[in-house]
Amino acid sequence: MIRIDKNESPYRALTDEEISQLAVDTHFNQYADDEYADLQRSYAAFNNLDPELTSFANGSDEWIQKSMIVLADGPVLVLEPDFVMYEVYAKQFNRPLTKINCREDWTFDYDEIYNTIKELRPSVFIFSQPNNPIGTLHPADFIQKAAELMKEVNGYLIIDEAYGEFNQEPTDYPKGDHVVRFRTLSKVYGLAGLRVGVAVATKATIDKLNSIAHPYPLNTFSLNVSNYLLNQTERLEEFIEMNRQLSRKLLRIFKEEVGDVITVIDSSTNFVLTYGEKAVDLGEYVVSNGFLPRMYPESDNAALRATVRYSIAKDEQLDELQKILKEWRNQQ
Repeated sequence: MIRIDKNESPYRALTDEEISQLAVDTHFNQYADDEYADLQRSYAAFNNLDPELTSFANGSDEWIQKSMIVLADGPVLVLEPDFVMYEVYAKQFNRPLTKINCREDWTFDYDEIYNTIKELRPSVFIFSQPNNPIGTLHPADFIQKAAELMKEVNGYLIIDEAYGEFNQEPTDYPKGDHVVRFRTLSKVYGLAGLRVGVAVATKATIDKLNSIAHPYPLNTFSLNVSNYLLNQTERLEEFIEMNRQLSRKLLRIFKEEVGDVITVIDSSTNFVLTYGEKAVDLGEYVVSNGFLPRMYPESDNAALRATVRYSIAKDEQLDELQKILKEWRNQQ
């Protein structure tokens, strides 16, 4: 079964020989010392950030969990649908949770969000940019306005950019102690199994989030592999572009082969979301032919249960998937 349900990169960015050498060079018998600071500098240099305002933890999940613990008491505001772990971690700490549902066409009423912030006065408003599982980008003016409103109510705006590198448009982020950005090396960098999550914020907010950090938040091998990769600048840029090309190919395949009978949402990520009367039927056909997309039979959201999400795969696997879509379409 070819898994296309977790939004991972289908390729590794490093060769077997490089990984083997990194394993040999990693001193597992010693605690990580300078490696964390090395990764701060490398990641910041590659992404034009301040290393002092960049911090790492065990995946974005740990950052989300930390934010629910230390970033002010009070209600949490999320969008529906969005990354399910926002709700999971909020519930772990009994944080009151309010969801704002999308419209039937999977867009959001931003005026409704603004009004909810003013009325609810949430301590945390967290959302993914681009959205997971929809795949679309929120407009820049929405993010700026939401940041202004969250500052007025003394809350934190958290922008979860797990798929941010798939958006190549320049972005002007709002500033302030109340603004936090989460990123990850799990998607476009191809390091999902190493669990490297990134937080970018002001020093005051980074210090607050790290007030409950472990002494060694990442293992030495994850630090060394990540640092090595980020210093292969030209090669890493080519790897990232390859993932983007696979994403464009995935979207094109679905638009061309089944876009006339199933709605395929334009995506700024490495996955596409499909919906419509025949979307689940196609998903089940794809499963029967050896590919495993993400389906939502367990969701409380009836609309989401009628969708199927497909992640990128290797180039030849996408060619195989295209044949499967064509076969299904010819049977309709």
